[in-house]
Amino acid sequence: MAVGALGDGGRITVVNPATGEAVDVVSADSAATVAAKVRAAALAQPAWAARKVGERVAILARFRDLLGEAQERLATLLTTEMGKPIAQARSEIGALGPRIDFFLETVPKLSEAEVVSRAAQAGETEELIRYEPLGVVAHISAWNYPYFVSSNVFVPALLTGNAVVYKPSELTPKTGLAIAELLHEAGVPVDVFVPLIGDGRVGAALLAQPVNAVCFTGSHATGLRVAEAVAGKLLGPLGGRLQLELGGKDPAYVCDDADPVSAAAALADGAFYNTGQSCCSVERIYVHAACAEAFIEAFVETVRGFRVGDPLDPETYIGALAREAQLRELEAQVSDAVALGATLRLGGKAREGKGFYFEPTVLTNVLPSMRVMQQESFGPIIGIQVVADDEEAVALMNATEYGLTASVFSGDRARAEGILARVHSGTGYWNCCDRVSARVPWSGRNASGIGATLGHAGIRAFQAPKAYHLRLP
Repeated sequence: MAVGALGDGGRITVVNPATGEAVDVVSADSAATVAAKVRAAALAQPAWAARKVGERVAILARFRDLLGEAQERLATLLTTEMGKPIAQARSEIGALGPRIDFFLETVPKLSEAEVVSRAAQAGETEELIRYEPLGVVAHISAWNYPYFVSSNVFVPALLTGNAVVYKPSELTPKTGLAIAELLHEAGVPVDVFVPLIGDGRVGAALLAQPVNAVCFTGSHATGLRVAEAVAGKLLGPLGGRLQLELGGKDPAYVCDDADPVSAAAALADGAFYNTGQSCCSVERIYVHAACAEAFIEAFVETVRGFRVGDPLDPETYIGALAREAQLRELEAQVSDAVALGATLRLGGKAREGKGFYFEPTVLTNVLPSMRVMQQESFGPIIGIQVVADDEEAVALMNATEYGLTASVFSGDRARAEGILARVHSGTGYWNCCDRVSARVPWSGRNASGIGATLGHAGIRAFQAPKAYHLRLP
């Protein structure tokens, strides 16, 4: 929660979602410091780009090692700031190593000149492509996976020679500062990776600066405002890139030939992991009528077994919501669904007492028009709808403005891939869900975003190609 105006810097009060109590206060940036930090990054970037790629790789490898050494301290800090269960916080930080390794191994290869046509004798022209850094990358990051989301941007951006001005979410400012401290300790110059602390006003001040790329992760509504703020710059004298990683209302379909019990276990985890606060959480489930009863019973029993409680307890599976306001949104979705005829099988309300807890909630007999099947939930709630066949499932899976991920559970790979090919999403899953890999691009269709992180596409996003035509004398 921000206190004070942008002009005087103000402060960010850090609230522990598990207790609802303030635990710290962090100084926020002002309009003047935002401008000064962007200028400093622009001045420092050419020297960073001039270093050999191997030097940058060694520095980011050191950062990876420092993350591992500080895992427990960082996980505890993350849990205290956003309510993520400690076991899941440890997992997020621990899984960052292999993700960074992908970039360490791949960026040098993608930084080499690409010879398209070779010249063998006088008068012939050789054609090649060299890849240059963009310059200063502005990254406005998210709170739900602050290590994963931010590293998908700053690791390839730094490795390819860019400077990064990084605004973590105001819900996780200390985690953002901890990331910056480790990068600086590893050897990244302080003006090459620059943290900004503040709320949306600081983000707006950053977007007003002359940066060369903007990477935003957050809601669709805020993403539209970001796009409007930078639209005039994209074709201006600076050029630029815009990358938006936005939300989703990700569907899953359980076919009649799927194992209903194993599908229930996988989808319960996909819907409720990180307390349902993932952009790729399963938020809509469609199940074939032939196996619906068995699936729903197994699903409800699985969710009933999830432990809700203190996020610092290693046995806790569902912690507190990061934002108190989301409790009201989830209650509104439940009320709307029940009023329109849905059956409340489990949960349905905020938990009494301290902290921002919402009961794990399962709704059946839902309709496509219900808010819980149309609007992002970002919490521990799911609607399950029974369908007659694959055609109905595909139509309902596509009945959304979003297009991030989609899952199909079936004993037949060809059937599953055929269904996924017809669903408008950036990622498709067969017999799994809620997975992200560094080796393949992460992108969304429709209202779920523009551009891609991860994979080769997520590296090229921070490189500008320059074509050369070189004629031998």
